[in-house]
Amino acid sequence: MKKWTAAALVLAGILLAAGCSGDNNEDTAESATPSKIDGFWQGAIEVPGQPIPFSIEFAGDKGTLSIPLQGVENYPLSTIKFDDPEVAFDLTLQGERLVFEGTLESEKLTGQMTQQNQKFSFELERGEKEQAADPEKIIETKVEGGMMQGLEEIPETGGPHPVAILIAGSGPTDKDGNSLALSGKNNSLKMLAEDLKAEGIAVIRYDKRAIGDNRSLAVQESDLRFDDYVQDAAAWVRFAKADERFSKVAVIGHSEGALVGLAAANQEGVDSYVSLTGVGRTADELLKEQLSTLPAAQFEEAQKILEQLAQGETVDDVSPELQQVFRPSVQPYLQSWMAYDPIEQVEKLDAEALFVGGTRDLQVPVRDAELLHEAKPGSKLLIVDGMNHVLKQVPDDQEANMAAYADPELPLADGLVNRIAEFLKN
Repeated sequence: MKKWTAAALVLAGILLAAGCSGDNNEDTAESATPSKIDGFWQGAIEVPGQPIPFSIEFAGDKGTLSIPLQGVENYPLSTIKFDDPEVAFDLTLQGERLVFEGTLESEKLTGQMTQQNQKFSFELERGEKEQAADPEKIIETKVEGGMMQGLEEIPETGGPHPVAILIAGSGPTDKDGNSLALSGKNNSLKMLAEDLKAEGIAVIRYDKRAIGDNRSLAVQESDLRFDDYVQDAAAWVRFAKADERFSKVAVIGHSEGALVGLAAANQEGVDSYVSLTGVGRTADELLKEQLSTLPAAQFEEAQKILEQLAQGETVDDVSPELQQVFRPSVQPYLQSWMAYDPIEQVEKLDAEALFVGGTRDLQVPVRDAELLHEAKPGSKLLIVDGMNHVLKQVPDDQEANMAAYADPELPLADGLVNRIAEFLKN
């Protein structure tokens, strides 16, 4: 299993101090102006088994650090020292000192981060800071625990328009289709939303609870359940159905979001439903397949854990190699996910349905789309040649396929948007 695959399956673990904003740093940055490094830098700390994406922004003698995966945003640096090409900066985060020491070369900052006498390599490259969303596109709806923020794309032409609720996939994946557990962005869902808008279809997309705009809705990992995501999606369906700007309401779910959207569609009722690389098997079956490339001993342990979880039991003793996927705090979520059978949900669906798979998908084979299609008489099936799991057009090359997860310039797969738009308009 590739090291990024586990992050795509479940919520990533907290490896550094988390939940901080830029308001409570104890120190004040003190340094000469490091003008040559001014600007926005992004990359990852190479923690074993799971790189931690982060970014730094330098501005004169001040700077801030952000670790999206852990809810750390724009946290002030304590000191910055730049003696070309040597760079050093540090900060105190929830009582722990993080010290970064590196070298500037060819528009890259590379070096080591030290935390509690442990050293981890890091690499940063110059990048562009993401622009804030247009305030006029921001919407809110009430969910369990407070208000959830979303983003709407409304066609310029006169309405009312059909609208699609776009639901992101597993783990810390945001409304644009980018996993906070991975370095780089693919912007697949952002691109899909904007392209559908150009086709005359309105789109609502949102960061899941505990992610991005909706960090305030976070709960303890041990308290999170799959149904929490279902109820959030259902709230957005109700929002759209009550809005006179919209003529018909559809749900589009990507990966794990396909099952979330399917359950919400069954609960609230929608006009149409689209599964983008959704799974046609229960979560334990999927996990067994995705973990099958582990060393034999680890795979055998994973199978036993999955069997116990499926029987309603939790497992306290998990090897270090499998902690990322089966740590005790995430086991209740996995059990709640396993309880949803995609085939049973499809058989209950009272809406037009389109099931989409990609021939280059390394995570969910096209057979899953076929299974869902077979379970829903009268549904549509679309197998996109050359499409990978993040909906991009890629060659038959694993390295290029994986590179697409961090390439926002790579277009969506040929024909995908047109076929979805055609389906939603009928």
